[in-house]
Formats: sequence, C-alpha cells, structure tokens
Amino acid sequence: MKRIVLFLATNLAVILVLSIVLRLLGLDRAATMETGMSYGSLLAFSAVVGFTGAIISLLMSKTMAKWSTGAHVITQPQSQAETWLVETVRRLATKAGIGMPEVAIYEGEPNAFATGAFRNSALVAVSTGLLQSMNKEEVEAVLGHEIAHVANGDMVTLTLIQGVVNTFVVFLSRVVGSIVDRAVFKTERGTGPGYFVTVIVCQIVFGILASMIVAWFSRQREFRADKGSADYLGNPTPMVNALRRLGGLEPGALPQSIQASGITDKAGIMALFSTHPPIEQRIAALQGRGAA
Repeated sequence: MKRIVLFLATNLAVILVLSIVLRLLGLDRAATMETGMSYGSLLAFSAVVGFTGAIISLLMSKTMAKWSTGAHVITQPQSQAETWLVETVRRLATKAGIGMPEVAIYEGEPNAFATGAFRNSALVAVSTGLLQSMNKEEVEAVLGHEIAHVANGDMVTLTLIQGVVNTFVVFLSRVVGSIVDRAVFKTERGTGPGYFVTVIVCQIVFGILASMIVAWFSRQREFRADKGSADYLGNPTPMVNALRRLGGLEPGALPQSIQASGITDKAGIMALFSTHPPIEQRIAALQGRGAA
C-alpha cells in the first residue's frame, strides 16, 4: 500500500503546486473559456496539467519512497539474511523477465512495496517487521507479489489512469467555476471571486471522486499481483499463508469479514478509497473461490 499512497500523495502535491504557479503567472486564467478558448483547447490545457503531475510523481517515486520510509538499499549484503533477500529478488526478477530491482529494508511494521518508473530499474523494499513476523516462504511470496507489480507495469498503468482523472478534475472544475460565477454571481466574464472559489471547491470534491476511481483500479491490480506471486512460486499456498499472516489470521477457516490495517483493506465507506481488496477476497481468488 505504501507505494500507492506515496504515488497519490506526491501526485496531488505536484498538481497543487502547478495550479498555484499557473494562477500566479496568470496562465490559469488565460486558459479559461472567457478568453474565447474552446472546450477542446481547455481540455488540452487540462491534460497537460493533469498528466504532468502524474508523470512527475512517477519519476520521483523511488526517491520519495526511500526518503519517506528511510529505506536502506542493500548494495553489499552484510548478513546471511540480506544475501538471501537479494538473491530471492534476483531469482524472482529473472522468472518475471525484468531487470534486477534495487532491494531495500526499512524499519517499520509488516509491510512491503515496489515502485519506480521503469520495470528494469525498480525498487523493492520490505520492512523489518515483515522479515521478523514471516517465515522465508511467506516472505518470498510477498516479494513475488511486489515483483509481479513491477512486471505488470502497475505504476505506469496507475500513472496513466491518474493522469486521465486529473485531466477531468482540472477541466470540469473550471467549467463549473465559470458557470457558477456567471449564473450565481452574475460576473459577465465568468472569472470573478466566485469562479476561483468554485474551482478550488470543485477540485477538492472531484479529486476525492477521482481517488475512488484510482483506488478501484488499484484493487484489481492486487488480484493480478497475488496470482503473479503464485505463478512464480508454482503454488498459491505461500501467498495465501502470507495474506493470512498479514491479516492476523490463524491457518484455519476464514471469518466472514476482516478488518485489517496497513497493507490490507478498510471497512465501511473507507473501503471505496482502499488500494487493496479485503484479505478474504484475495485468498478466495487465489484458491479459485472468487473472481479477480
């Protein structure tokens, strides 16, 4: 989950900075319809702003991940555990047909992530909590899951999806802002105080809806990554056991519902913003009892 949260947070931050800079330079106002610019031109402007934020956040993802988690990249293994970790990632990367990623360890509760703009130069990181709480087979399954994310190009896919939704957030917020300013505040040119206030409010509201869309796509990618891990290991059992461990479950029967924190799922309305499906759904899909 960390890689998705970092990506989304960085992307939103870049969009905010770009919006402020464009407004200060007057380019934001110049791109609105009251200047005679067509809807098509406004859409093109919105796409530039929307995709710029997504692409910049993708290119910064490895650096931001290392900085925010304090991850230590293993350049020369200093222990048998580090040697095993690097060699396991190397073996899985070879099976997946990708270049050897950087391998890192960071202090924290059980978790892991993969990130990077390019599938042949990614970063795979695991927490000390994960290494301490799982056996080698389960850790290998988690590493296979992260390698599958890289091999599937999930970060690039999410970047494209984020860019599309960003485009419509920027576009629709300005269209609505102009309409509200003209109809409610009776500003002839449609760029009075009502326009700027409405644009800000709409960007927040539409941005929340956009996050739900991106989260839905992310949840579908998790099923594929789980399956990828099972394929690399030749058996879904290690990934199933790893998921049960992450969810705090015993190896026995699954309960009807689970509320797990960290890299798993959220309950209630917050499930719409979760980047991961519920653990029981992921286990059911691996065991052939549910559709991914």
